[in-house]
Amino acid sequence: MPGGRAALPLGGGVIGVIATVLILLLGGGGYDVSSPFERFPAQPRPAGAGSTMDSAPDAQSELVDFVSFVIGDLQKFWAADFAKAGRQFQPTRLVLFRQAADTGCGTGSSQTGPFYCPLDRQIYVDLGFFRELANRFQAPGDFAQAYVLAHEYGHHVQTLTGVTEQVDSASRENPDQRNALSVRTELQADCLAGVWAHSTFERGLLEQGDLEEGLTAAASVGDDRIQAQTTGRISPETFTHGTAEQRARWFKQGFDAGDASGCNTFSGDI
Repeated sequence: MPGGRAALPLGGGVIGVIATVLILLLGGGGYDVSSPFERFPAQPRPAGAGSTMDSAPDAQSELVDFVSFVIGDLQKFWAADFAKAGRQFQPTRLVLFRQAADTGCGTGSSQTGPFYCPLDRQIYVDLGFFRELANRFQAPGDFAQAYVLAHEYGHHVQTLTGVTEQVDSASRENPDQRNALSVRTELQADCLAGVWAHSTFERGLLEQGDLEEGLTAAASVGDDRIQAQTTGRISPETFTHGTAEQRARWFKQGFDAGDASGCNTFSGDI
């Protein structure tokens, strides 16, 4: 998914419809629901350590508490945003697993990393992925982990607003555009993650360096970075999530805008 891709030539103005769904359904403005949390729980970061998770039981417990906190905060934020727009909200459920899990979308594997299943509307996370994020992808830190969770929650927002259904329909009607549509969908989820991150800044939850951790994490899972690392070559025609530059840029776009209406990835260049 190289930068500067033009609007997709889908029949019946499908892209235009998708582009406006999120804007029409979600209210703008800042987060105004009180939160009992004063700051993100600190994760242990020993000097020279490349991971925020190790085999110690207390570290495992702290990580479980942290991801549960982040998901809970995401639930509160998006519930408030939907309420502003007078729209019905349905919370998701976080499922922690090891190696594999049965999901509404089939068997989930730790090989794929965290994922969202739109059929059962749940987020699945193998906590071992965060070790991979820190070590293999060189994106350590608690807010790097929070970015991953917020991105998956962005897919839940897309499901609730009808974006996911429209993208699936457009992909069936235009199979040659499936990858390009997937890229735009993933970048929108990155942007929605940034919208939530903006709310944490407004509430004084961000610490110095947190935003940079999120941006590093977004860039680290770009298609070009992963392909270069795993195959030694980059094939833009096979991209499904976006380049490192695009993923970081759209996360920052959501953070700067602080509003879902700034996450229109289905119109114009990306």
